Order: sequence, then structure tokens, then C-alpha cells
Amino acid sequence: MHKLNLLSLILIAPLVSCSVCSANDIVNIDSYTEGRIANIIETQVKTADRAHQGEIINRVSAEFLATPYKGNLLIGSPTESEKLVIDFRGLDCFTYLDYVNSLSKSENKSDFVKKLINTRYINGDVSYTHRKHFFTDWSHRQPLNAKDITAQVSSHSITVAKHLNQKENGSEFIPTLGVVNRDVSYIPAEFVNDELISHLKTGDYVGIYTKIKGLDVTHTGIFIMTPTGAVLRNASSLKKNMKVVDSPFIQYVKNTPGIIVLRAF
Repeated sequence: MHKLNLLSLILIAPLVSCSVCSANDIVNIDSYTEGRIANIIETQVKTADRAHQGEIINRVSAEFLATPYKGNLLIGSPTESEKLVIDFRGLDCFTYLDYVNSLSKSENKSDFVKKLINTRYINGDVSYTHRKHFFTDWSHRQPLNAKDITAQVSSHSITVAKHLNQKENGSEFIPTLGVVNRDVSYIPAEFVNDELISHLKTGDYVGIYTKIKGLDVTHTGIFIMTPTGAVLRNASSLKKNMKVVDSPFIQYVKNTPGIIVLRAF
């Protein structure tokens, strides 16, 4: 689901001071995750051709296949201080993208922490109100993680004026965050076909557009072209999955309103 984690109930041990955060920030990370960070960077990032970012994203994202789906892992809310959570033992669809995007650009663990802060938070400010809660924040809020190429890859894209964070009754999904007015472009599902796929690249980030007022997407994943066809690699909360899986792309999208496509820098 989207990144509206209103309350996290899990604390991750041990707690390690973060040299790249402010003095008031704490990194919540366990030994398993520390080991995985080092291994993925050494085996999948440093050995890859840096000129092909999409293939690096493919290699890194594949490392998480079968990882259990777990929601509400992030710590922070309008009434609880934000903590920088890094936990590879379970993922939701948005933290999955956070980790893949950050790992794909990292040289070591310390660099990964820096990249994650810039991926997850506006202006690198580790706070709940500065968390990039919406998928389109990745292409609108600094530092940018990706470029919105939705209109570029399809002439059938539709642009909607959204009031992100504002419910239909006028209240906010996230109190204190405020309302973000943004034009959001999406490609209706009926036009997600082989022609469109020919314009997508492995490693493109995909959001499942929603018509719900105040939200831009309800799910996210990564477009991967495999030898057997296009898939949406995603942390799936469906009961039949509850883990990171490769879902047939067109089949998955056809039962949704459509998609938003971002391309990593």
C-alpha cells in the first residue's frame, strides 16, 4: 500500500548511532540487515555496469524476492518522533522501493544510510512531516529520486488535479502534514499493452494510480522485463502472496485504474 504508515509498533534492536544523521536521530537496524546491506552492495552493485542503472535495480530488487510482506515498520507519526528504520526482514511496497533505490546507488553501508535518508525524506530531514509519503513526491520533492515519464511514454495519459492528503470530507489523512496540490498524470489500464511496454525500461518505478481523493497511488512496484515477459516486482500484501513477488505486468494492471511511471536517475 501507499506510504501512509500512521503508527509503527515495532522497535528494531540493536540501536546504533548514525554518523550521517543529526545528533537527535537514531538508526534502527539489526545485524541481519547490516550483513545484507554489505552483501548486496558487494555482489550486485559493485560488480554491475554503472552505466545501466535499470539493470542494477533489477539485480538489487531480485535480492529481495520472497522477503515477507510486513506493514507499519516505520516509526513516526504526528505524535511520535521519527526514527530512521532500516529493516530487511520485512517490507511493504514503499519501503521496498526505498531500499532498492538507495542500494543501487551506494558504495558501502554508510553511503547507503545517506542515500536512504535522501530517498525517504524531503531535503534529507529525518522527520515525519518531511517523509515522502506520496509516490509522486519522488519526482517532485527534493532531492528527487526519479523523473516522471508517464506522459512521455504514452499519448493516452490523463492529468488530474489532485489535492494530496485531503480526504473527501476535507480532513487530512495525515494530520499536520497539510494539503499538497499537484497535477498527477496516469495511463489508464486499457492502454497498458504491448505498445506501452515497448517504451518502458527495466528498473522503472510504477505506481498503481487511484481515483481516491487525496491519494496518488495505492501500490508501487518495479517494472522488470524478464526472458518470459514483463513483470511488476512488488512487495505484495495479497493473501496468496504476502511477500515480494514478480506479478505478470499487464495482467496485474488490467484490474486497476492505471499506472504512473517514474524513471530513476
